[in-house]
Amino acid sequence: MLFYRAAVDLSRSTLNYVAGVIRRHRKTIGSAWRLLNPGQQALLVLVYLRKGETFSELGAFRVSTATAWRYVEETVALLSARSPKLGQALRKAKRDGLHYLVLDGTLIRTDRIAADRPYFSGKHRVHGMNVQVIASPNGTILWTSGALPGKAHDLSAARIWGILRALEAAGIITLADKAYQGAEGPVLTPYKGKNKPESQKQANRAHARLRGPGERANAQLKSWKILRKLRCSPSKAGHLCKAIAVLQNHRAAQAA
Repeated sequence: MLFYRAAVDLSRSTLNYVAGVIRRHRKTIGSAWRLLNPGQQALLVLVYLRKGETFSELGAFRVSTATAWRYVEETVALLSARSPKLGQALRKAKRDGLHYLVLDGTLIRTDRIAADRPYFSGKHRVHGMNVQVIASPNGTILWTSGALPGKAHDLSAARIWGILRALEAAGIITLADKAYQGAEGPVLTPYKGKNKPESQKQANRAHARLRGPGERANAQLKSWKILRKLRCSPSKAGHLCKAIAVLQNHRAAQAA
């Protein structure tokens, strides 16, 4: 096997953050000696998430495929656990004085599996998992849901995860696209239908301008190549999104 030097477009601060999470976990559980130290494990996981390399391609770290899988599973679980609950995220949004939020769904593409029908999204014409994302007006990811089969409609997913009830309880105006038409609570969607009066067309344009930056949160998630097409179990999509949201927010905080 040949080895070569490669780069990943993440900062040293992100590496140190993940290594710190791993180091504290090892100390808590009294972990014995491991082949890779916390920094090396953190780098392996970041390469996997950011570049979407397979476990066998992580052989450059001189660990077996099974060991690479265990390192990734452990670290993703640790990062996902640091993701806020829905209520916590909305309370923080109110404390931060956000005037409105943006709710949007994204489809995480997956390979086909045996029972693939529930995972086929008629909207996107591909197989995947539906994940709901709440973002601030500037596109900061505030919260991501678990994952549902891609067949799930965005409005149904929002109800299943209790998003609409939580938004109503928090009393925060939330902008969403036409997929959420009929949502109760403070969720505002564009006007539907053809031949709309000019006033409704102008309202829709203003709605889209306000919603657009927040919807870029989904693009931030998918800048991590692992989420462009999952090769692992579809059930892991939610945990991966939560872990990546934690990393993405840490990067944004360091850049601010």
